[in-house]
Amino acid sequence: MNEDKSKILLFVDEDPQPIAELTTPVQFEFDTSKLTDGEHILKIVSKSPAGREGIRMINFTVRNGPAIAVEGLREKEVVDGIIPLMINAYDKGNQNKFIIEGSETPQSIPSWLWILLIAFAGWAAYYTLTNFTL
Repeated sequence: MNEDKSKILLFVDEDPQPIAELTTPVQFEFDTSKLTDGEHILKIVSKSPAGREGIRMINFTVRNGPAIAVEGLREKEVVDGIIPLMINAYDKGNQNKFIIEGSETPQSIPSWLWILLIAFAGWAAYYTLTNFTL
């Protein structure tokens, strides 16, 4: 009876040894915590009972390490001189305990908010001067 089912071999990147050899149908929990952060390829090779092979490649990115947030420099931005950067790194840590300190990335006040605040202050000054005479 097991002869009628296809077998599946799972490979990660260019590793010649499969991480699993399974018989279909199957549900599989793929543990990415053992992989380095970055781009990887999951190669699935199926072998039918008749001896034919099928291959499927799935590109994926692993990010198990701490997340890194950078403010002051964007991807492919053209810059010169001294650039002030704000960098924060935070990890998922213990999922049962939430740590408030360091879990959020502080950000500077956006320029559009400064413009809105100055425009409101200008309007308030104009309104005060034109409607309330001493």
